[in-house]
Amino acid sequence: MAGSADAAAGGRRSAAGAAGGRRLLGITGAPGAGKSTLAARLVAALGDAAALVPMDGFHLAEAELHRLGRHERKGAVDTFDGDGFVALVHRLRTPGAATVYAPHFRREIEEPVAGAIPVPPSVRLVVAEGNYLLVPDGPWAALRGLLDEVWFLDLDREERLRRLTDRHVRFGRDPGTASTRARVVDEANARLIAATAPRADLVFRLVEDPGSPS
Repeated sequence: MAGSADAAAGGRRSAAGAAGGRRLLGITGAPGAGKSTLAARLVAALGDAAALVPMDGFHLAEAELHRLGRHERKGAVDTFDGDGFVALVHRLRTPGAATVYAPHFRREIEEPVAGAIPVPPSVRLVVAEGNYLLVPDGPWAALRGLLDEVWFLDLDREERLRRLTDRHVRFGRDPGTASTRARVVDEANARLIAATAPRADLVFRLVEDPGSPS
């Protein structure tokens, strides 16, 4: 991955490099910016000392989205269990003697699976990855104080949209529907997320494709 980093909200030490205790690092950005790729590579490099906890595990279930009339906007901020995600981050912030289990979102079935990601007490760095880590409203507002540091990934809009369209096609949408989904639903979410960038500690402006979309 190539890019430049802009420091923001100064004063915090790097979550990945701080000594002693558990640290929580947030990685955020618009859909398709490369969040999951960067987060996965970072955790893989650190081995058993790190764990990845994606916000996507807190997607509301398909049946609940249909009941609420939000299914066509799946991925919007109100289609997640924000309170549930914040409660999990609270638990991860102060680890006890037991393993904490987080849910995992399975794209092939479009549903979250509970208890799929173990975070044992020995983990020193938890990487929380997701779209809405810096949203200042509702339950999301609590996250900024729980995360030691948050990185924002910024990627050229057309490249993001290309990646998102390709991803939607891979998961079963026809090209026309995939393009509309990326440019209408996903892009509305991207505008909300872009407005939160000033709250990040670092903004990475990517100039090279870091891998698969997130």
